[in-house]
Amino acid sequence: MLRDYAELVRAPAGLSVPGDVVAGAAAAGVLGARTPALAGSSVLLYWAGMAANDWADRTLDATERPERPIPSGRIAPAQALAVAVGLTGAGVGLAALAGGRRALTVALPLAGAVWAYDLKAKNTPAGPAVMAACRGLDVLLGATGGRTTRALPAALLVAAHTYTVTALSRKEVSGADHALPVATLVGTAAVTAAAVRSHRQRGWRALVPAALAGWYAARYGAAQVRAAADPSAPTVRKAVGAGITSLPALQGALAAGAGAPAPGALVAAAMPLARRLTRKVAAT
Repeated sequence: MLRDYAELVRAPAGLSVPGDVVAGAAAAGVLGARTPALAGSSVLLYWAGMAANDWADRTLDATERPERPIPSGRIAPAQALAVAVGLTGAGVGLAALAGGRRALTVALPLAGAVWAYDLKAKNTPAGPAVMAACRGLDVLLGATGGRTTRALPAALLVAAHTYTVTALSRKEVSGADHALPVATLVGTAAVTAAAVRSHRQRGWRALVPAALAGWYAARYGAAQVRAAADPSAPTVRKAVGAGITSLPALQGALAAGAGAPAPGALVAAAMPLARRLTRKVAAT
């Protein structure tokens, strides 16, 4: 039963979430004791979105992905909905406890955007943009309590990355044409270049964000190159998984570039762990 719920919420993919908050906090100059709690809040909201996604897609999944927990009968639709609602409340509540009213001004729109994506926007042209907005707000959640505007560049880069992953994910069942992974690969190159250029470090300290950004580009970029050569559904799905599990390296680069090399390296260390865990529980 525990494994079924872990699959419902794509538990290993939650490792891609705390780095949003860390990157935002580092950029805003408020990386500190409350950051772990805000990161926990963002993980809860992410898992809520995954459960709500499967609840909303239960009829479609019965045809396209019958192995998922709801269509396979391992979890009832009402149970999945209860998990989604409960995790949403817990995520918003934890944000309020950790960051007060200022955190709520971001956590509530974030929760709303998550549910809007799952219930309405996902299968529309606006889907990738709404999901990108969720991740951008997640970065800004970490920046609450400081100069939030200083975290906007990091939020935009994480949002841009998320846009590419979401665009690919729309074709992970049917397969894509060659142009889509080529386009997302160009986007990844632009995100990497911007992450390298945006850091404020000098000398040897500049090596950390550059190395982490390169690690991100190598991992996600290689998967997109393979998808461009063979845009079948399994290869595209692997590229989506690589996009999710490589995000900690980008987040780490942004945190290190904002003057937090040790937390940035710690965030990036989640990437190989996430890759290992997604071999047991799928991230998509």
